[in-house]
Amino acid sequence: MDWQAVKVLFCDVDGVLTDGGLYFGPEGQLFKRFNVLDGLGLRRLASVGVKVIFISGDDTAIVPARARRLDVTEVYTCCEDKATVVRQTLERIELRAEQACFIGDDVLDVPGMREVEFPVAPPNAHPLALQAACYVTRRPGGHGAVREICDLIQGLPWPDN
Repeated sequence: MDWQAVKVLFCDVDGVLTDGGLYFGPEGQLFKRFNVLDGLGLRRLASVGVKVIFISGDDTAIVPARARRLDVTEVYTCCEDKATVVRQTLERIELRAEQACFIGDDVLDVPGMREVEFPVAPPNAHPLALQAACYVTRRPGGHGAVREICDLIQGLPWPDN
């Protein structure tokens, strides 16, 4: 696979940037755990001109807050039709499917994954997402899966790749 052809990374959040767990405080506060390896990978990817887009079914303020910390400027939340978002975004930014990667972990991500040349899933993904993926990361979601893809796109080595 020619990872260096990727110019845009569509990234699901829950189960990809997080481990999929939800933490609740006694007053109903919601918390999610993110991995710093992924964060640095996304920042480095953006610094070399690869556009990073978060696309999530989540409706909390956590996703936009994480995006702001990473200087990710395009975020779609409450998104159930990820395929349309991918198609419209590629058209708007004048890129082709051959220049796009989508990393997702659940059935809601599969239509979006089918719109790109580089569909990716972490190993802890739903079986349908694993079937749609052309690459399964070695690291699970929330534990460096996104960093693995960021490094591959930048041409940095990962074991067995």
